[in-house]
Amino acid sequence: MKTIITIERQYGSGGAAIGKLLSERLGIPYYNDELLKLASQESGISEELFHKHDETPTGSVIYSLFMGTYPVGDDGRVYPDLPLNHKLFLAQFETIKKLAEKGPCVLIGRCSNYVLKDNPNTINVFFFADFEDRKKRIKDIYDYDEKKIEDIIKRTDKRRASYNSYYTDQKWGDAKNYDLCINTSKLTHDGAVDVILKFIEANGLKNS
Repeated sequence: MKTIITIERQYGSGGAAIGKLLSERLGIPYYNDELLKLASQESGISEELFHKHDETPTGSVIYSLFMGTYPVGDDGRVYPDLPLNHKLFLAQFETIKKLAEKGPCVLIGRCSNYVLKDNPNTINVFFFADFEDRKKRIKDIYDYDEKKIEDIIKRTDKRRASYNSYYTDQKWGDAKNYDLCINTSKLTHDGAVDVILKFIEANGLKNS
């Protein structure tokens, strides 16, 4: 199997948890925060900085990336004179491409669907859910008060959308940018995984 699944998700929709379950059922690697750790190791940039700026819009170099015009040092790392935000994005960009080259995996966020848009073995999924269901999921995990939960959801969604639009020419959450858009208010986590597996099989990717 060569399938690579990228996942974008509204905060509280359960996208990351479903992605983890999907990876377990397929027996393939899962990369969420793990991606940041690998990008840190390969770039030499502190992992703390990757977490601090994770999916936060701070600069756009996507077109130079695809044109191959961004500067790198003699050791292949991102050129040291670039602004920090560019270094972080470039490092994640390269890590995502390398992971996809290694084989099947599940990738969470970080514009993975755009980075791999020309990869024929990629299935791009967007998870969304009703606002009240998202509030309940977050409360079950963190036990925040309702006002704080609402604020966190709105701010996180806005940050992810801004990050995506800043680094790509796509609108976050727009159905035309994904192969599947799944409403997790209508499905259990296992049900969502089943939908993705059926889609993979229907497209002849599962055993290709």
